[in-house]
Amino acid sequence: MTHPARPVRGGRVVVGLDGSDSAWAALDQAVAEARRREATLEIVHAWPWGRADPLAFDTDSEPSRPAVEIARTVLRLAVSRAREQDPQLRIVPTLTAQDAVPELLRIGEDASLIVIGTRGLGGFTGLLLGSVSLRLAAHTRRPLLVVRGGPPAAYGPEGHGKVLVGVESGADAAAARFAFEEARRRRARLRVLYAWPRPRVFAGDHALPAREVMALRAEREQTVAYAMVTKLREEFGQIRVREHTTHSAPAQALMEASRAADVLVLAVHRRTPRLGIQLGAVTHAALHHAHCPVVLVPVE
Repeated sequence: MTHPARPVRGGRVVVGLDGSDSAWAALDQAVAEARRREATLEIVHAWPWGRADPLAFDTDSEPSRPAVEIARTVLRLAVSRAREQDPQLRIVPTLTAQDAVPELLRIGEDASLIVIGTRGLGGFTGLLLGSVSLRLAAHTRRPLLVVRGGPPAAYGPEGHGKVLVGVESGADAAAARFAFEEARRRRARLRVLYAWPRPRVFAGDHALPAREVMALRAEREQTVAYAMVTKLREEFGQIRVREHTTHSAPAQALMEASRAADVLVLAVHRRTPRLGIQLGAVTHAALHHAHCPVVLVPVE
């Protein structure tokens, strides 16, 4: 039976697929995300010919027919799997011979969400330094969902879940708004975790003034963050919100809180040292150790 496609209202959700178990879990999550947003699902399978097994090539350095057919088969299976979960979902399959990271960045430059798994076959996924997940996190201008933990069914049912967001300062406004919107899409509760380490004590004759300066700066950041969340609570009045403050290590506190969450939302603050763009310690911890999927919201 043919089902008419659902009207598209929420743009596109783009998912990267390499055929690994982690990538299939990311596809399942992407289907759910596209459904919530009433969006088109674009499934991108990158097959970088230049890195393939040399035995899969003909003498003219073009990919052989078996290699192409394998890629097309993976994509067909992905489309079939997505349609089984949501027959009315509008799906766009995309096969590309380009490198995964620049291709996902290009295809997803105007997407509502980009979805990726955590560990794969060396194409789209994996969390070693320099891998696709970290490179995407370092360069994406769109929200990036990295699927960690169990499959979507392992978490709370629709309407009974929990969205977790980590907030450090007013600079995290985009991530906080995304978290409120995500809680509304999921009809879920929202937990806001303010994780601020205590000001360090400095030794020496100027310890007190230095500590006071740090304390005043931290107090200002906290005041702005509280005010930002208060404004969002008023705007999203139907969302049940709980706020917590911890002065322990931010990464540790967020990882522990992620045990009870369906999704963790974090702002991505990128630094550009001499060795190139780098991510903060909390982002690295979340990508490696969170107990649930992680959404990284870039801060421009």
